[in-house]
Amino acid sequence: MEIKKSPDGGWGWVIVLVSFFTQFLCYGSPVAVGVLYVEWLDAFGEGKGKTAWVGSLASGVGLLASPVCSLCVSSFGARPVTIFSGFMVAGGLMLSGFAPNIYFLYFSYGIVVGLGCGLLYTATVTITCQYFDSRRGLALGLISTGSSVGVFIYAALQKLLIEFYGLDGCLLIVGALALNILACGSLMRPLKSSECPLPEKTAVENVPERYSIYNGKEKNLEENINILEKCRGSEETYKSTLASGDCKQESLLHKNPTTIAHTKEAETYKKKVAEQTYFCKQLAKRKWQLYKNYCGETVALFKNKVFSALFIAIFLLDIGGFPPLLLMEDVARSSNVKEEELIMPLISIIGIMTAVGKLLLGILADFKWINTLYLYIATLILMGLALCAIPFAKSYVTLAILSGILGFLTGNWSIFPYVTTKTVGIEKLAHAYGILMFFAGLGNSLGPPIVGWIYDWTQTYDIAFYFSGFWVLLGGFILLLAALPHWEICNKQLPKPAPTTFLYKVASNV
Repeated sequence: MEIKKSPDGGWGWVIVLVSFFTQFLCYGSPVAVGVLYVEWLDAFGEGKGKTAWVGSLASGVGLLASPVCSLCVSSFGARPVTIFSGFMVAGGLMLSGFAPNIYFLYFSYGIVVGLGCGLLYTATVTITCQYFDSRRGLALGLISTGSSVGVFIYAALQKLLIEFYGLDGCLLIVGALALNILACGSLMRPLKSSECPLPEKTAVENVPERYSIYNGKEKNLEENINILEKCRGSEETYKSTLASGDCKQESLLHKNPTTIAHTKEAETYKKKVAEQTYFCKQLAKRKWQLYKNYCGETVALFKNKVFSALFIAIFLLDIGGFPPLLLMEDVARSSNVKEEELIMPLISIIGIMTAVGKLLLGILADFKWINTLYLYIATLILMGLALCAIPFAKSYVTLAILSGILGFLTGNWSIFPYVTTKTVGIEKLAHAYGILMFFAGLGNSLGPPIVGWIYDWTQTYDIAFYFSGFWVLLGGFILLLAALPHWEICNKQLPKPAPTTFLYKVASNV
């Protein structure tokens, strides 16, 4: 393998464009699932908690499977994974149009579509990072707005398609639109290889040639077995001649040069098998050592109190902050807001304001005089307060304003990598970010069903959103306490008194 230099432009802008449309097409329906959620409630007659599992799985499975998604992209490349995942997303959406019950939707929409979206997100981010270096932040910011624009358009589009073609026809058409991901994936060509060799070889390439016994020049399996059998026969003959006192071994060997050749081949084969066995043992030991190092690094990360607080905050944020994106349309219906008053779907407002929030918060994070960690904490606290204010909103205007505020604050995802980098350092970013994304996916999966179950129990969303706001506020304040500078001062050990050191030196000299 060879180094691939980032061109920071050229075909890279085509990669940005197709990655934008890939995220637009794959995340449009799953993130704007609130429109479908209301229809599924009427179609299947299940409880809100059980129905909410569909949308929560679609959002959470991709994050939960992020290690698998990264492995697939590293092994097969961005283009094959994008094309395969495009089939997954389109097929899952079309299958959902034929769902006989809510449990079928768990598989077709929640798992298949969710896993496809996770693969596509990893593929688009990976290939964009390969094509850009100095402009990487701009490129990633542009492609990340694809999902937000997708929410804005798909919320209104799905509502319109349901009116004309029904729920089943809507899912079939949206699935057909997702097939355009295949065209986007075909344009994701890998970078051309440069002439510079890699500084280090991969584990497979580091294997010495003498360990590679299964190559074209070696004997096949049947020939090796025959060699061993002949060797075993020659050994038995030799033993029998010794037992009978026959001392004509040398003449026998001279008369049978074939036996000598077979014996040498058998010894060579045995030697290579032994070398291969030793190599496999060493490789297994190395893998075990890497696993131990990974566990040790994970423990070291959690010893960092700010990282531990960030882990709790992101988990609580996704439990409490994700449900409005899924349930806001049903909240408007439960508040007796008339259809005529719904000038624009509330999910569309959340989507477009999320794009604005990602852009503006990302710009603010670049200012040196702004502490990115405190900026992130401020978004958490404000989001918790906005969630607690939803029960007091009884009209479309107030719900639209709160939806816009929540959408803008949800844009804090754009500064989350900055916060993680500042907390653990750039060398541990990949490890820490993977752990945090796993628990973010877990929170995404659990949040909407919990809020739905609370509604089923109380028959009102008031307590449910108080619950959501409380957990987001709790996560924000935990992170704030961990990030305060006076904790570092309190934890510093005081230096030993000078007289004690002086007396110890005098005593040692005597």
